[in-house]
Amino acid sequence: MFVEYNCILIREGEIFLKGKNRNQFEKQLLNNIKFKLKDHKYSINASRNRFYIESFDPSYTNIILEELKTVFGIHSISRCIKIESNLESIFSLCSVIMPANGSFRVSVKRADKSIKFTSVELAKEIGGRILQRNPNITVDLENFEYELNVDIRENGYTYLYFEKIPGGGGLPVGVSNRGLALLSGGIDSPVATIMMSKRGMKVDAIHYHSYPFTGELALQKVRDLCKVISKYNLGIKLYIVNFTEIQQEIYKACPKEFLITIMRRFMMRIAEKISLLNNLSCIITGESLGQVASQTIEGITSTDRVLSSLSVLRPLIAFDKTDTIELANKYNTFKLSILPYEDCCTVFLPENPSIHPNIFEVEKSELNLNLESLMQRAIETLVIEKY
Repeated sequence: MFVEYNCILIREGEIFLKGKNRNQFEKQLLNNIKFKLKDHKYSINASRNRFYIESFDPSYTNIILEELKTVFGIHSISRCIKIESNLESIFSLCSVIMPANGSFRVSVKRADKSIKFTSVELAKEIGGRILQRNPNITVDLENFEYELNVDIRENGYTYLYFEKIPGGGGLPVGVSNRGLALLSGGIDSPVATIMMSKRGMKVDAIHYHSYPFTGELALQKVRDLCKVISKYNLGIKLYIVNFTEIQQEIYKACPKEFLITIMRRFMMRIAEKISLLNNLSCIITGESLGQVASQTIEGITSTDRVLSSLSVLRPLIAFDKTDTIELANKYNTFKLSILPYEDCCTVFLPENPSIHPNIFEVEKSELNLNLESLMQRAIETLVIEKY
């Protein structure tokens, strides 16, 4: 039977674990929902652990649901029928909206303790009414085709729904400071960026390009990735830095086995300078331990040693590549990431990079470079774009 939904129920994620600061998390989640739905007309109300979207155009229901799926901090979403918590009205409507054929079960939650019946008693009564009206339907508590959920809330209303759509989980973007992600355009760094958004961090991104060795298509791929990331991060600022001169100088003046290590150290230094100028509190990378030569303990330690004020977060550090690819597909970044355009990390790649770089030898090699001058000229090429 056709069901006329008049409400969208939003359940909070792990916010319910918070203590005295819980209101701050809920307020941020509410603001993020409003930001995502700014192009729609609707009203929004709240009760404990839940938000309710109402007074929206039903023809936009699926669009609104898709927007809400990308809001971190939401555990699940349901299209509902909202009615007043009158038992006879609940019993009558439940029997009407259930399909005439198939198997079903009824699940009742009773937050409104003024109703004297228990949840189990209510479920039995509703199930009996459904069977009376629909003789061709059967009860099956384990292998059911339909689950009718009856959520009787303390606000005086009851919400009837058949489905729970998974939300993004995590924490609302904006509750965990701001960070700067090194965004290469590969598979890993976009996923790492979105994962930090899921932990409530508002993330900006920095991309190093090596024009003319890398072309406009490589840069456009990163821009397109930022558009995808922006859906989860509620907008993103992209810092674009020309890295060509630094790479050329490293290639000319330093041992070839240290090219990647020294290049990564420059990236960290520049990222830290930009972060401190823009009130960003950490650096984020997509590194996974042992995945490539620069991601050994020695390589990671060497790059971290150049930082004086900020820490580096590596959300993928223990991930297999297959784990990361699964998330890249989930967040719709994979197809963009595998487009065959070189980034600056592959342009000057040596044949035999050092897997276990000695930090003292690396620092000695850098004495052949004018570090501050090279970094300053790179930063002067900075272009900022917003998505």
